[in-house]
Amino acid sequence: MRGMDLSLNHTQKLRLQRALESLESGTNSNASVTVADTIPVNQEDGVLKGHGTTDLDGEVVATVCGVIERVNKLVYVRTLRARYKPEVGDIIVGRVLEVAPKRWRLEINFSQDAVLMLSSMNLPDGIQRRRTAVDELNMRSIFEENDVICAEVRDFMRDGSLQLQARSQKYGKLERGQMLTVSPYLVKRRKQHFHHLEKYGIDLILGCNGFIWVGEHVETKDNMIEDEPSKPDPKNNKSQISISLEEQEQTYTPLETRQYICRIANAIRVLSTLGFSITVDVIREIVDLSTSKGLDIHDMLGAEFCVLVAEKEAERRR
Repeated sequence: MRGMDLSLNHTQKLRLQRALESLESGTNSNASVTVADTIPVNQEDGVLKGHGTTDLDGEVVATVCGVIERVNKLVYVRTLRARYKPEVGDIIVGRVLEVAPKRWRLEINFSQDAVLMLSSMNLPDGIQRRRTAVDELNMRSIFEENDVICAEVRDFMRDGSLQLQARSQKYGKLERGQMLTVSPYLVKRRKQHFHHLEKYGIDLILGCNGFIWVGEHVETKDNMIEDEPSKPDPKNNKSQISISLEEQEQTYTPLETRQYICRIANAIRVLSTLGFSITVDVIREIVDLSTSKGLDIHDMLGAEFCVLVAEKEAERRR
């Protein structure tokens, strides 16, 4: 078990073992290999040996545990449990470590920190223009240390670190939620990593780097630029006061929304503990299962619920 220490009794151990064996039997055993397993290939086709393979006594043998992948004549083994290997276009969630000149340095669960340049993101006013010294002085008003942000991998730098970009309204600072850390191999690359769970009013971002954001839903609005700024009118003081009160109410997260954030976060923790792939559909099923059983939020981290999730996943894959 990973992520949580579960104290299972004898009955729960048997049920969990039976569910995991059912999941293993449903997978393609020919596609998965362990160290020193022989990979069946046709030597007459001129096979190219890729990562995780070697030649031993005229046979192709696996050097790592994983799944056999074939691309034309290339044969390699894709490891299941591996560190995050970034690719251009990946959606990632990171935490700001340092505000440096014209750039932010972020932690992204990689061997090196990532860099977000001031020129690679939209300014708060939404104007497309050259960055000036004033913008550099006001960098902390955009992001500061320990802020959680969402961005996209733009390129690799010469030293091996990543360069990010946030030139869209869906990227930027994340607030009113919590960030979870899981093994990167549990989050598969998909067409969509941004999810709005309308039923719960929650935004879910599955970062390819293993950082997952669960927070209150925020409407993304484009910043409109007015040609002429409106002059202050003393007659509108009361309306300005009422608007400021409404803004204060909007920054308050309702109790029900906070409970849903914690419930979804616990569902992700359970999936991480069991080693199951994390998808939005499976998360919805676990949340619905917890509510149908009438479980409290903290009870979702118990041993019994983890066994129930494993059994339900085994039934779903049959």
